[in-house]
Amino acid sequence: MKLIIASHNQGKLKEFKQALKDYPFEMTSLSDYPELKPVPETGETFEENARLKAETIAELTNAYVLSDDSGLVVPSLNNAPGIYSARYAGENASDEDNNDKLLRELTSDLNREAYFVSCLVLAHPHKESLVVEGRVEGEILTKRQGKEGFGYDPLFYYPPLNKTFAELTLEEKNTVSHRSRAIEKLLEELPNWLGSDEL
Repeated sequence: MKLIIASHNQGKLKEFKQALKDYPFEMTSLSDYPELKPVPETGETFEENARLKAETIAELTNAYVLSDDSGLVVPSLNNAPGIYSARYAGENASDEDNNDKLLRELTSDLNREAYFVSCLVLAHPHKESLVVEGRVEGEILTKRQGKEGFGYDPLFYYPPLNKTFAELTLEEKNTVSHRSRAIEKLLEELPNWLGSDEL
C-alpha cells in the first residue's frame, strides 16, 4: 500500500521509515513527486498545516498521505518558534541559522523550558483524516551539544536521559521523541481507521 510522506526532509523520512518498518507500507516522499507544487502552509496551528499538506496531496495523488507538522515551542518566547520553526530565521534559513536566532532571543533572564510538538495527519481522498499529536518536554541549552538529529536537536536537552536530542542515537530518540509518541498514537488508531482497507 503506497504511503507518501509529505516532506522533502530526509531526517523526517528516515525517522518515519524506522518507526514504521514493521508495517507493509511502500513509502515514498515528495522528492519522488517533483511535479507536485509546494502546499502553502497558511494554517495557524500545527494541525491546520498538517491537514493542508496531507489532504491536498491525497486529493492530487489519490493515495494515502502522511503529513507531519512539528516544531519547537518556547513559552517564554510567546510560544515561538512554533509553526515557524523551520523558517524561524527566514524563509531559506538553515538549521544553524535557526539555532543561532533561538540562542540570541532566549536571553539569560528568560525561562528555558520548551517542548517539541508533532501533529500527524493521515489522509486519503475517501476518508475522514486521522489526526494525532505527540509532545516531549525539555529545555534549551546555552550552547549546542551533540552531532546527531537535525533542527533544534543540539539545543534541546531532555532531562530524563541527561542528553540533548543530538546526543541520542536514532533508536534512542525514537523511544522518546515527540514524533515517536505521535506515531505510537497513530499506530494504535490505524487498524480501526483503515477498517476494511488492507494493510
